[in-house]
Amino acid sequence: MIIRAKQNTTVEEFERLKQTIINMGLQVKDVSGETFKVLGVIGDTSKIDERALYANPAVGEITRIQSPYKKASKVFHPDPTIIDVKGVKIGGGNFTVMAGPCSVENHDQILECANAVKASGANILRGGAFKPRTSPYAFQGLELEGLELLKEARKETGLPIITEIMSEDMIPQFVKDVDIIQVGARNMQNFHLLKALGKIDKPILLKRGLSATIEEWLMAAEYIMAGGNEKVILCERGIRTFEKYTRNTLDLSAVLAVKELSHLPVVIDPSHSAGKWSMVEGLSQAALAVGADGIIVEVHNDPEHALCDGAQSLKPKAFDDMMKKLKLIAPIVDKVMK
Repeated sequence: MIIRAKQNTTVEEFERLKQTIINMGLQVKDVSGETFKVLGVIGDTSKIDERALYANPAVGEITRIQSPYKKASKVFHPDPTIIDVKGVKIGGGNFTVMAGPCSVENHDQILECANAVKASGANILRGGAFKPRTSPYAFQGLELEGLELLKEARKETGLPIITEIMSEDMIPQFVKDVDIIQVGARNMQNFHLLKALGKIDKPILLKRGLSATIEEWLMAAEYIMAGGNEKVILCERGIRTFEKYTRNTLDLSAVLAVKELSHLPVVIDPSHSAGKWSMVEGLSQAALAVGADGIIVEVHNDPEHALCDGAQSLKPKAFDDMMKKLKLIAPIVDKVMK
C-alpha cells in the first residue's frame, strides 16, 4: 500500500501518520521526495480500514499494491539501488564485471586467474570454494581451504571476492571473509537460508532458480530484504527449457522485466547460460546492450584441465579481448565501465 500525504502536511502530522500505521503492526518505509511525502506500507494491509484512514488530516491518497513483493518493488523505491562493494558500485548505470574460475583448485591457479582478470579490467573476483554439483561423485570444491586461497588472491590483487554459500551454518564465516555472498540457483528458494541472510549486513547475489518465474525470483529477494538486508543483486543465469544445445536458455527479457518491476540491480551469467565458452562474448555484449548492470563470467587459465565447467570458461586472452570490446560498447548504451 502507498499513502500519499496532502501537499500542506506538516512534519509533525506526517510523523503521527507514520506512528498510526506502525501501531497497526505494519512496517513503514518513507519514500518521500523533495516536493512530496509518501509512505510505503509493508505487511498485511487488509487490516487497514481505508475510510477510517482517510479521516486522518494528513492522508491525501491511498493506493493498494497488488504485487506480493514490497521492498523489492520499484513502486516503493523508484530510484535504482546502487550497491557499493569496497568502492565498486553495482547498479545505477555502472556495468560491473565479476570474473574468475568456476572452482578454486589450487594456489597457483587462483592467483594466476585473479591477476589476469584484474589486468583486463574485472572489478570483482569470483571463485567457487564450496561447489554444489548434480553428481555426488563430482568435485565438490576445496571448501575452507578454497576460501583461504580466495582471501589470498584478494590480498594480492585488491579485488573484492564473491563466492557461493551452501548452508546457513556457514554464514558467520562468510560474513567475516567474503565481500559478496552468492546464493546459487539451487538455493534460490531455500527460505531458511534466505531469512538468515536477511539478518546480516552483506551484499547478496541471488541467482534465478532453474525454472523460477520472475515473480518467484523477486519473492526470494523479498525474503532477504524483509529481514532488513536490502543489499540484493539479482542474477539471471539461464533457465531450463526444452532446448538441449545450450546448457540453459538465457532469458534476456528478464533484465527488462526486472527493470520495470524492481529497483534492484540485475546481472547476467553468460557462462552458465550457454555452457559454451564460444558464446560467452556474444551473450556478454547482449547483456550490456539490453541494460544489465554487469556480468559474472568464468575465466580459467587451463580450461581443458579444469575440475569444473571448463567447457564454459574463457581463457585469459579471450577474456581480455572480450573486455576491450565491451568497453567500446558501454558508452554507446550509456553504461560506465571502470
